[in-house]
Amino acid sequence: MAIPVIDFSKLNGEERSKIMAQIANGCEEWGFFQLVNHGIPEELLEKVKKVCSECYDLEREEGFKNSMPVKMLNDLAEKKSGEKLENVDWEDVFLLTDDNEWPSKTPGFKETMSEYRSELKKLANKVMEVMDENLGLPKGYIKKAFNGGDGEDDAAFFGTKVSHYPPCPHPETVNGLRAHTDAGGVVLLFQDDAVGGLQILKDGEWIDVQPLHNSIVINTGDQIEVLSNGRYKSVWHRVLATPDGNRRSIASFYNPSLKATIAPAAELAEKETHVAGRGYPRFVFGDYMSVYAEQKFLPKEPRFYSVKAV
Repeated sequence: MAIPVIDFSKLNGEERSKIMAQIANGCEEWGFFQLVNHGIPEELLEKVKKVCSECYDLEREEGFKNSMPVKMLNDLAEKKSGEKLENVDWEDVFLLTDDNEWPSKTPGFKETMSEYRSELKKLANKVMEVMDENLGLPKGYIKKAFNGGDGEDDAAFFGTKVSHYPPCPHPETVNGLRAHTDAGGVVLLFQDDAVGGLQILKDGEWIDVQPLHNSIVINTGDQIEVLSNGRYKSVWHRVLATPDGNRRSIASFYNPSLKATIAPAAELAEKETHVAGRGYPRFVFGDYMSVYAEQKFLPKEPRFYSVKAV
């Protein structure tokens, strides 16, 4: 079983209805799908791979070798107890936003990643408009909700997480990244072409998200689940540690503003299934993030009801 692969270039052609249906299926049945021919220039994607790999070599590798997960794994290996490391991830990660400090020693990193983020944000907007249409919502509904609903165009949060999962000498004893759902809205992932490890949970079974050259993997976060009133679910996923290869993963998140109020769209409020037999609450996204920070790796449904309703 493989997650859906969709040719996004056909969206505005004769096969539009077919592509819309494929994306609807990807959102409703999988929560993950891959876009090919998505409009991000190949040349730019190749540069992104190059600068991120160089950044790891120049600015990140030494720090990872001296990190807590490495020390903990080495200690565990010496004990030979058969235990697993439960509360750490075998991951080197940093975040890029419009206003934080970026790596500065890698030639071309800032220019390349700034251009990439700009292109990904455009793609996120197109994907959200397709979701609007498939859900029967007005064009721009999701974007407006994420921006706080007051017409602002830049209040929503757009961050890019650059991760590497280095070769692990004892992959059976640690997770690359523990199983979780994503807290926010729409996630656009540019994953490694060759080194696998990403899996999603579908029908009780862990399924590989197959590496596919220069595709963009889309997945829906918790806030899309709420806005769609459960029609689109956020899906559990994880990364396995692997003994070979340094897996690169560049995930960009289009998330609500921390001040945005999130609730099921009125058009969908009476139609869809609710979580755990209860309607989704209405809450401020910043309050949800406070709960998520403490419960990221715990069951999803209780998070929705741990947030102060508004």
